[in-house]
Amino acid sequence: MFDLFAALLLGIIEGITEFLPISSTGHLLIAERWLGHRSDLFNIAIQAGAILAVVLIYRQRLWQLATQFLADRESRDYAWKLAAAFGVTAVLGVAVKKLGFQLPETVAPIAWALVIGAAWMVVAEYFAGRRAAVLGERSQITWTVALLVGLAQVVAGVFPGTSRSAATIFVALLAGTTSRAAATEFAFLVGIPTMFAATAYELIDVIGNGEAAHEQWGALAIAFVASAITAFISVKWLLHYIQHHRFTVFAAYRVVLGLALLLLVPAGQ
Repeated sequence: MFDLFAALLLGIIEGITEFLPISSTGHLLIAERWLGHRSDLFNIAIQAGAILAVVLIYRQRLWQLATQFLADRESRDYAWKLAAAFGVTAVLGVAVKKLGFQLPETVAPIAWALVIGAAWMVVAEYFAGRRAAVLGERSQITWTVALLVGLAQVVAGVFPGTSRSAATIFVALLAGTTSRAAATEFAFLVGIPTMFAATAYELIDVIGNGEAAHEQWGALAIAFVASAITAFISVKWLLHYIQHHRFTVFAAYRVVLGLALLLLVPAGQ
């Protein structure tokens, strides 16, 4: 019974944190210390649940980009920029994976990434606000923004605790897209193929090493559903929240959590 409850909690944590700028990887690594370590297949499944939720939320936008790719220049340009951002992530991500560069999954690097990421968020939003005050709100995604978003996804993958959504949203704000809504939409849309590709890559590896044969499928199913439902709710809430609020509350949360981890968790754990 505890195992099913733990799986439910991990699915909820993944769903809430995957697309909020507070780091799902960091939260899951910390949660697993008390709820028990999970298989790679389990982590893949709950991430897939979160991806499914975002696909459902953006289904109309995705359909528009697909059906108007040939007829509408603006849609075609946006789609190519999504492809470019994904391409940068794919190429550099595979290179980093092949080089074997990976930080230890201990609390200290996660905690520092949370704190440093909070400072990055505040600085990015401050300069984006100043630029918007002078030039007006800009929702255009430039090629520079697209390429930097792709690079930001790689950085977030290398440093647990950074948060993929935080890195991509705020690099877009710093690079010239001063509209929080536009930066968030692009970050979430490019996250769909990125996370699907990462999930497929890990799934092939899991199937190849025979890990799937030992999986607890009941717990995995519960976590998948919980992740999908909570991700849908959290993303819907975030999209409404950023229309009238800054990201300051997320930065404050990251600082509090990061400092608490540094002070309360023994070094090396």
